[in-house]
Amino acid sequence: MSPSLSNSESLRRTMVEKQIVARGICDKNVIDAMLRVPRERFVSPDCFTQAYEDKALPVGPGQTISQPFIVAYMTQMLMVEPGHRVLEVGTGTGYQTAILAQIGARICTVELDDNLLRSAMHRLTEMNLAANVSFRSGDGAKAYRDVAPFDRILVTAGSQLLPEELVGQVGCGGLMIIPVGRGKTQMMLRIRVRDGVRIEQPLIACRFVPLV
Repeated sequence: MSPSLSNSESLRRTMVEKQIVARGICDKNVIDAMLRVPRERFVSPDCFTQAYEDKALPVGPGQTISQPFIVAYMTQMLMVEPGHRVLEVGTGTGYQTAILAQIGARICTVELDDNLLRSAMHRLTEMNLAANVSFRSGDGAKAYRDVAPFDRILVTAGSQLLPEELVGQVGCGGLMIIPVGRGKTQMMLRIRVRDGVRIEQPLIACRFVPLV
């Protein structure tokens, strides 16, 4: 670890207090998870000193790790509880996966980039957070169709249109969070499925890399 992050626990507390709690995140499970997971483990070596700043950081060609507030916000809006089966589309470096695992979810995560997926799997295994995580590479809408439906689906990339194939994998009473939009800025949507009826709720404007 970079010497500048030798006080990472203090930086993490400050991040949670000033970037997350101060902006309305109140779910105790989410807050506790954000306090426990060391974000510096999930960023590129040249970004160690920025690990706890309020911004997204590059982690490879066309890929980013989302800013801490967005990770906390999406997790809170997903209303994840221990034991929930969660499909995560876009593993990335595994930071969001680690937050969900810390809460106690059972996660099926999929990533198109094999190198990112292997790194995330190794990282989470080292941190003892991989016991309830299944890792697959490939198309996010197709990778786990064989084990659908899910209690929760979280998409961590921007989709031009709402992918109906993914919506169809949300179980009755389930939720999906997904950024949708054709420009550089998307609208984060929360999709509820109840008694065969789909309810779409716009949340906040956001910026994610494109879903491919």
